[in-house]
Amino acid sequence: MSTRIALVTGASSGIGEATARALAAAGVVVYGAARRLDRLEALASAGIRPLVMDVTDDDSMRAGVARIIDEAGRLDVLVNNAGYGSYGAIEDVPLEEARRQFDVNVFGAMRLTQLVLPHLRAQGSGTIVNITSMGGRIHTPLGGWYHATKYALEALSDCLRIEVAPFGIDVLVIEPGGIQTEWGAIAAGNLEGTSGTGAYADQAVAVASSLRSEAHGTRNSPPSVIADAVATAVTARRPRTRYAVGFGAKPLIAAKTVLPDRTYDTLISRAVGLPTGRPRTAG
Repeated sequence: MSTRIALVTGASSGIGEATARALAAAGVVVYGAARRLDRLEALASAGIRPLVMDVTDDDSMRAGVARIIDEAGRLDVLVNNAGYGSYGAIEDVPLEEARRQFDVNVFGAMRLTQLVLPHLRAQGSGTIVNITSMGGRIHTPLGGWYHATKYALEALSDCLRIEVAPFGIDVLVIEPGGIQTEWGAIAAGNLEGTSGTGAYADQAVAVASSLRSEAHGTRNSPPSVIADAVATAVTARRPRTRYAVGFGAKPLIAAKTVLPDRTYDTLISRAVGLPTGRPRTAG
């Protein structure tokens, strides 16, 4: 892998940072991208090339890809990791925020993919890794807009895999479960700000408490688990199309697959501390 070139987005912390380090340790030349250069200083000291990039800014993405091709002459691996979770009742979340979440989690990843594909096709090889979530296969209360972005990224990955296979390009999906990052605490704060008052306040309190508990819990897997999965996937002769890794990912995806919808709804509601059952109607 000593001559391979990789671009990892959202590389300033958490899964992105761990992935950039894991690929660099495997001998890959890694460009670690994030919006703020100062948050990439630790990566630069580890030999990873810092790259300022905002996945909602087309000029920024064009300039980043051009720099990589200019300096390295090629690009072999794209890891679409940049994203965030914005929780809140579907009724409460302003459409502006819903669109922003799609812009970052879906359109940003796919626009960057559009920009790198001509280079991958020209060289007849490449691997695109989309970091989705077990949230792209399951659903949880008050996470509708977030889950929608991850479901969309899963579907796009499947279609893209078929489209680019004739050009020697592979498309892989990594579905993290519970990971020890700042994600849960940030999502909890967003949730309280969006649905902490009003009709969904009781649900918001319960789900925010669950998110914070997961964020600070010891059961969650370290980001290195995801980074190792990415490194394994991009170096495998015949990689799997999906890797569900991290705390809870495989059992929860399996439960969603085999259980009736209402049974799963009850299971996941109890898991986050919500009351279960349907209210009785008057009369």
